[in-house]
Amino acid sequence: MKRRVFLSLATAISALGLAPARAQGPAPSFTFPSIDGGEYDTADWRGRPVLVVNTASLCGFSGQLRDMQALHETHEGRGLVVLAVPSNDFRQELATGKEVSEYCQLEYGITLPMTDILPVARGEVHPFYAWVRQQTGFVPQWNFNKVLLGPDGQLLGTWGSFIKPGGRQIMGTVAPYLSA
Repeated sequence: MKRRVFLSLATAISALGLAPARAQGPAPSFTFPSIDGGEYDTADWRGRPVLVVNTASLCGFSGQLRDMQALHETHEGRGLVVLAVPSNDFRQELATGKEVSEYCQLEYGITLPMTDILPVARGEVHPFYAWVRQQTGFVPQWNFNKVLLGPDGQLLGTWGSFIKPGGRQIMGTVAPYLSA
C-alpha cells in the first residue's frame, strides 16, 4: 500500500515538473534525425546547454512552441540550444515529419532545431530518452516535458508539461551556463 502511494505521488510530482535530476556522469553523444533530413549530433553542442523538449503539434500545450522559439532567438547567441522532439506517443502529432515541419513553421515560425517524429516514452524509445530514464527514472508523462543538459553533458534537470520553457525554474537552472 505504501509503495503504491509513493509511486502515485512520484508520478504526480514528475507531471508537475518537480522532479530533480540525480547526479551522474555526462551524457554520451546522441544523434537525432532532423525533420528536414540529415541529423543532429549532441557532440556538436558540447560546451553549450541543451534544452530537449518532446512536442506534439495538436497538444493543448503546443503554444509552448512559441516559447521555445523565443528562447532560441533570445539565447542562441549566448550558447543555448533548444531542440524540439516531435512525438506521437500520446496520439497528438501529425502523420508525417513534413506535415509537422510545415505546420510548426506556419503556426509558430519555428526555426529552432527539430527532429523527426520519435518515440520518447513508449515502445522502442530514442536512445536519449532511454538514457534519461536509466539515469533519473524520468519518463515523459505527456507532451512538452523538458530535459536540460549542461555544457559538459551533465543532466541538470527534468520538468513536466506545466513548466514553460522560459519559466523561472528552467531559466534559473540554465542561466549560469549562458555566455554574457
